[in-house]
Amino acid sequence: MNRITELFGIQYPVIQGGMIWVSGWKLATAVSNAGGLGLIGAGSMYPDVLREHIRKARANTDKPFGVNVPLLYADLEEILQIIVEEGVKIVFTSAGNPKKWTPFLKENGIRVAHVVSSVKFALKAQQAGVDAIVAEGFEAGGHNGREETTTLTLIPAVRKVLDIPLIAAGGIATGKQMLATMILGAEGVQIGSRFVATEESSAHQNFKQAILETGDGDTMLTLKEFAPVRLIKNQFFQKLQELYRTCPSEEQLKTLLGRGRAKRGMFEGDLEEGELEIGQVASIIDNVKPAGEVMREIIEEYWTEMEEVQRNPKYRF
Repeated sequence: MNRITELFGIQYPVIQGGMIWVSGWKLATAVSNAGGLGLIGAGSMYPDVLREHIRKARANTDKPFGVNVPLLYADLEEILQIIVEEGVKIVFTSAGNPKKWTPFLKENGIRVAHVVSSVKFALKAQQAGVDAIVAEGFEAGGHNGREETTTLTLIPAVRKVLDIPLIAAGGIATGKQMLATMILGAEGVQIGSRFVATEESSAHQNFKQAILETGDGDTMLTLKEFAPVRLIKNQFFQKLQELYRTCPSEEQLKTLLGRGRAKRGMFEGDLEEGELEIGQVASIIDNVKPAGEVMREIIEEYWTEMEEVQRNPKYRF
């Protein structure tokens, strides 16, 4: 047991990222039942839909699970009230300042973790009173930090200044990668992209297949004017690149972006005109399987590699 497993009451310090259009109750409960912490992604849910997912999750697991809440959410107050009413005990916040809502959540007996992309925001979140920090490197899929700090750099930098538990995210899909981040100072990992390519993920089958076909260099961070996001380089992405060559205004970018691009790509399966949010680690994902099996493989590889490091002379000099 370490500080992360103790904080959340879980067997393994593995958190499934609460991703939009992907992380519903089926994925969250599958990960929780396998010993990790499953998160429902509230960012793509209307309040009544979130309530339904929370209730279905509770009906399908007796293990801890939580909800990821982007703090820029339009219905934020209603979403948080539902979380309290439904008795959720773990909330991961992201995309905003945790200072306002962390006291409210903690007053209602909720453990709070906040996702950051820099040392500066890690310190601000700690000062806001969160229980743990998720430090997410530039490799991660979806919305990301403007700083482009890699996980390899970010984790030791944040660990150096932080007192509370630290969770690593960005570019992690295997037990080996988990071990590497733990050696760097993390006490747990948050994994997103690998869990998109699982049977329980609510991502469209087209998107899952696209992940399996994504190679090295096939994703890129873009749209820094709004909320930086890592996307597969599809037709929509190429249109963005062409527009950037004209030095567009924010209004022109907004017009091209439109509404519902992420839903269109990830949930509805439009591989050409939708946003396909996935991390760089997609290049090493080559199968879709049950989330419980993914969990088992990650943990088994973690311990196998730990033993290998301890006994293999190639690690000594």
